[in-house]
Amino acid sequence: MNRDMNSKKALRLVYPQWQGGKIDHWITEIKNPEDSSRGYFLGARLLNFLAPGGGQKTVEVPISLEAVAREPVDGVLDRDVIAKQTRAALEILRAENPEKIVTLGGECSVSVVPFSYLAQKYGGDVAVVWIDAHPDITLPGDAYSGYHAMAVTALMGDGDGKILSALPAKIPPSRILLAGIRNWERGEIRERQKRYGIKHLAREEFGVGFEAVRDWLKSCGASKVLVHFDMDVLDPAEIVAAVGTDPDGMSIDSVVGLINAIASEKELVGLTVAEPMPRTAIRIKNMLDRLPLLK
Repeated sequence: MNRDMNSKKALRLVYPQWQGGKIDHWITEIKNPEDSSRGYFLGARLLNFLAPGGGQKTVEVPISLEAVAREPVDGVLDRDVIAKQTRAALEILRAENPEKIVTLGGECSVSVVPFSYLAQKYGGDVAVVWIDAHPDITLPGDAYSGYHAMAVTALMGDGDGKILSALPAKIPPSRILLAGIRNWERGEIRERQKRYGIKHLAREEFGVGFEAVRDWLKSCGASKVLVHFDMDVLDPAEIVAAVGTDPDGMSIDSVVGLINAIASEKELVGLTVAEPMPRTAIRIKNMLDRLPLLK
């Protein structure tokens, strides 16, 4: 990984937001839907525990654990809670004024605030490589109301007005590369990607040494890059680390190699690791909660 991301100029932002996903029906081995829904919270903290220190200052975004009636507002699940936490995250970044940000989530909308902040800080001189199994260009009113599926559209300034009004900058679709998508969810989403004009490279298109990604970075017109690594891009035949378990994903070595190739091509100023779903850890925690003398 680019050594500069480990400098004291980089802030580690632990962002355990879980409200953006409606995912309990995909995690049937966890019986209590509230436990699976809030699994992102535990996942973010585990990422922070497991990741090397690097001398970075660490700040955690305050996230509500209250299990409210989870209903969409204006087409966005838990919209008002997400809007409040969006403002809290932005306040932290403005107070800390970092040059680089490592974000550990949380569902994948946790990239929206730090990437928007960095886009403003560098006057728009940033490109985004979004490494994911899904394109995350859903909009309010679509069939699925989870905000984590709206992360890329929010970055472009398209989506819910209450959330978007807090964001300091937009990133145009010409500066966004989708990498490794293998589940487009619905035909309308694929058509939307084409209308937006967002470039996508499938895993088999990367080329030896990730030349296709390097070529896009050379042509994108930005000197700095923001990388979103959604863990569901990983192949479940190697590791089940996220909610999504679509087959034929990328290997760990391929994702690490891709991110390092990106960092060697442009200055890496933002890196997010998102969507961890620690299924086994949740079940162990629930087991420990039932034991005497531990309560």
